Amino acid sequence: MSAEEHKKPVFRELQADDNDPEITEISSLCFNCGKDGMTKLLLTKIPFYKEIILMSFECDHCGCKNNEVQSGEKIQEKGVLIRVSVTSPIDLNRQVIKSDYATVKIPEIEFEVPPQSKRGEITNIEGILSRCIAGLEQDQPVRKALDPESAEKIEVFIQVLIDTKKCEKPFTLIIDDPSGNSFVENLNAPHVDPALTITHFERNKEQNHLVGIYEEELKEIKEEEEEETDAVTGDNVTPDTLADEVLHFGTNCPSCNAPCETNMKLTSIPFFKEVIIMATNCEACGHRTNEVKSGSGINEKGVKITLRITDPIDLSRDVLKSETCSLSIPELDFEVGAGTLGGKFTTLEGLLVAMKDQLTGQNPLMCGDSATLTLKERMQEFNEKLENIISGKTFGCRIVLDDPAGNSYLQNVYAPEADPEMEIVYYQRTFEHNEELGLNDMKLEDYEENE
Repeated sequence: MSAEEHKKPVFRELQADDNDPEITEISSLCFNCGKDGMTKLLLTKIPFYKEIILMSFECDHCGCKNNEVQSGEKIQEKGVLIRVSVTSPIDLNRQVIKSDYATVKIPEIEFEVPPQSKRGEITNIEGILSRCIAGLEQDQPVRKALDPESAEKIEVFIQVLIDTKKCEKPFTLIIDDPSGNSFVENLNAPHVDPALTITHFERNKEQNHLVGIYEEELKEIKEEEEEETDAVTGDNVTPDTLADEVLHFGTNCPSCNAPCETNMKLTSIPFFKEVIIMATNCEACGHRTNEVKSGSGINEKGVKITLRITDPIDLSRDVLKSETCSLSIPELDFEVGAGTLGGKFTTLEGLLVAMKDQLTGQNPLMCGDSATLTLKERMQEFNEKLENIISGKTFGCRIVLDDPAGNSYLQNVYAPEADPEMEIVYYQRTFEHNEELGLNDMKLEDYEENE
């Protein structure tokens, strides 16, 4: 493979006029006649949706043909649990992205759609209920002839689903997705939606197996990474020498999945702690990303930092936002959850700009063709208010960083004296905080007994 081919994206956008789609052909067994047929694979990407693998099989001996679509999207670091309180017909129109691994539940009627029973889809809440009703009604004539009793029970439950779809009574829709690739629309975007709750969680062993991740493979990957690190850094690396070096390791671009290189460096923030800065630059698609991770683990207490902006110079303060930190602006009734922007080490202005770019430029459900006129107007109004804060035209608003792991930081320009415009509160984490950080499942005492 040449260097030029090596830099091409693995998944490219699906285009009708693509003269070089890079189809992979594999000789495979035909289950119809037992002879060899040909399977063709095409790795492509649907814009604003996800990466998919198109598979087509054809046997020249017996003429058997088959085609299939499989998801090629990556598994997120954490799973996601989404709860939506549906109280009106407007809620039924919420857009939903459901992955193959998502479980859909409605506790009020004891209804559940298990994972991998249906393909991933883009729909809305009403669409999910309509598909379930259609699926149950499909074989009813046969059931009535072969098993009238079961058919009658299913008929009763179909009517329950129809009543639920009419939203005659409030109900709760729960989407539990270990892959972390599901999404439900926020009708109040960019403001907080009180009817929508999103929680990220650490996967257990069974959930890892469901999405195709196995512990033995994880151990092998970890061992390989340790060997690569030893090869790059040497065996005599100390924290002092590591702080002076920039480490390089191979990875895949988060945008196009092409092979690229990530640079990593350990640095120290004055009056705070050591952090690890990672930056990736993809030569295939031009995508650039940077991320910051704590170099000292999870602190004993969480931290909540509140800064009142009183001067344009406040926007130049250094800020470290960890991947577990949420950000809110109470005056705009705006909040972004933990993990939305990942870990970042930048200025306050840079953080607000990155937040604005992600809301406006990377979310087609908010700003694209599928967004409603009301939502577009609301987003435009919010962007104007946010732009006034970024440009230093609006003062008095508060920026709140809430990090249960205690790994976020906002520069104190009066250090080592107290900052009159900044309040720092340390607090004990709740059970929910520990659950999200994966601390409740950790065994810290006598753990060697089980080995």
